[in-house]
Amino acid sequence: MKKILGIGNALVDVMTILDDDYILEKFSLPKGSMQLVDKGKSELVKTETLKFNRSLASGGSAANTIHGLAMLGVETAYIGSIGKDELGDFFEEDMKKAGIRTILTRRDSVTGTAVALVSPDYERTFATHLGAAVDLAASDLNQADFKGYNILYLEGYQIYNKPLLEAACRFAKYENMMIALDLASYNVVESNLTAFKEVIEKYVDILFANEEEARALTGMEPEKALDAISKICGIAVVKVGSEGSWIKREMEIIKIGTATVEVKDTTGAGDLYAAGFLYGYAMDKNLEICGQYGSLLAGKVIEILGARMETDKWEKIKTAISAIG
Repeated sequence: MKKILGIGNALVDVMTILDDDYILEKFSLPKGSMQLVDKGKSELVKTETLKFNRSLASGGSAANTIHGLAMLGVETAYIGSIGKDELGDFFEEDMKKAGIRTILTRRDSVTGTAVALVSPDYERTFATHLGAAVDLAASDLNQADFKGYNILYLEGYQIYNKPLLEAACRFAKYENMMIALDLASYNVVESNLTAFKEVIEKYVDILFANEEEARALTGMEPEKALDAISKICGIAVVKVGSEGSWIKREMEIIKIGTATVEVKDTTGAGDLYAAGFLYGYAMDKNLEICGQYGSLLAGKVIEILGARMETDKWEKIKTAISAIG
């Protein structure tokens, strides 16, 4: 089985269930987006939402994917930056509990948090204060940490630190690793379009995008975007929500459907799709099976609050994976 290394913004997710969208309007948070906020605004959002049900989990897009892979039995590692605080301790222990090798730099700044605001229609909006996560630098990377791994998984949020992103890609290519990238959020793509295109064309082998992200990258609707993306990287994956996903490699095009599920929260759907897909890829499964695994995990995680599923649910997922083949 292939081994997978992830790099991302190490955050603690604060999952918060809203009873309406007033908070989004009050803090000018576009519904369904990921907005970077400063420490002050982050604290205001947390204070304003104290009355709502909430829970904590180690998070960040790449961390969610790596956690999912680890729960499926893949040998994984994760590189990130956290604070010398209780939330930093929480993040590290939560990842280690899943069997992930953690390569974490400790900073004097606070551990980053992502306040995930879940609307009544289950759409989620993130108010993210990166804190110590943004302090991860190219100089923190060590070539030795890439040795022995076959796939590097990157989250699109790393585009804000392009020198770090490119240094990671160079290390990975030196070790003959494949590079998988998830575009992360449509607004991030829109504001970093040129940088994304440069990185994708130069380094990326597998690209994950949802419908809005694919449109932001190419200006096209899903099927045409799929074709355009496949021309600049090896494998293109475009997710279209309840309609499933499209996968293309060269002339091979595959449509993956979805199962009927009870949606409670869409947080982590894309991250766990990537985990399922990469699990299949690590097991040398064909692309259709990889897509089915991705769809399975995405469907399971939206049945719960947040991106962390309990052990018993993972056991059922493993059984379902075995049934797929």
